Amino acid sequence: MDALVEFFTATLGQYVSAEVVVFLISMVPILELRGGLLAASLLQIPITKAIPICIIGNIIPIPFILLFIKAIFKWMKNHNILKGVVERIEEHAMKRSGQVSNAEFIGLMLFVGIPLPGTGAWTGSLIASLLDVDFKKAVIAELCGIAIATVIMSIVSYGLLGSVIR
Repeated sequence: MDALVEFFTATLGQYVSAEVVVFLISMVPILELRGGLLAASLLQIPITKAIPICIIGNIIPIPFILLFIKAIFKWMKNHNILKGVVERIEEHAMKRSGQVSNAEFIGLMLFVGIPLPGTGAWTGSLIASLLDVDFKKAVIAELCGIAIATVIMSIVSYGLLGSVIR
């Protein structure tokens, strides 16, 4: 993840402000809020400014994924556009869904909140959509998960990691 953050920071940083770089990183699957806070720390953006930027960037894709991903996937499969890719994405999400389906709200919240590879709001939204989790329940669980991830990654990026880098 560090290499991706550095790539986005170096590439986008030539054209837009550090805050916009952090915002965009927070919206990208895989990196999300975790990568955004790491980038903000590396770019020396104050934590009080970085947290709202990262949270907003991470929240924006959630309703779109929850509301539209199944229809988009169905259309793509019916038109053979990237059918194999869609099936692999669904398979990957469903493999991870066991953590969510047993304790729907808590499972989804922890899945989004605990910063491990392959977890986060994008995958959590995909799983919630594929499992037909109630929209409001999914959004609230993911917002709580984002809050957990924010605390953990703030400590890692600005606390432990920040003291080692500086």
